[in-house]
Amino acid sequence: MTDRPSDLVQGTLDMLILKTLALEPMHGYGVSVRIEQMSEGIFRVNAGSLFVAFERLQRAGIIKSERKTTENSRRAKYYALTERGRKRLDSETREWAKQVAAIARILEAS
Repeated sequence: MTDRPSDLVQGTLDMLILKTLALEPMHGYGVSVRIEQMSEGIFRVNAGSLFVAFERLQRAGIIKSERKTTENSRRAKYYALTERGRKRLDSETREWAKQVAAIARILEAS
């Protein structure tokens, strides 16, 4: 049986983008593909949502972008984390871990 793609939990898209960009700078399509790969197909990110998030993160100084040539010899905007972005990722990762642990405790209660 194959798992169907799921909707992202509200508020997690930014964190997933930041984690993906922490691995290496990449273009938008690459971020989308990497999130789908790392989630084993559970999360598929809508391109519109992704680019709105990129704009929001850039305005906040959390990511930066530059135009580069892709592996297919096309021009694309590549995104990378800033120092502020690395700090934000660390903070959000810690908060997410606390929330997941709390939810697990609730679900395991008898």
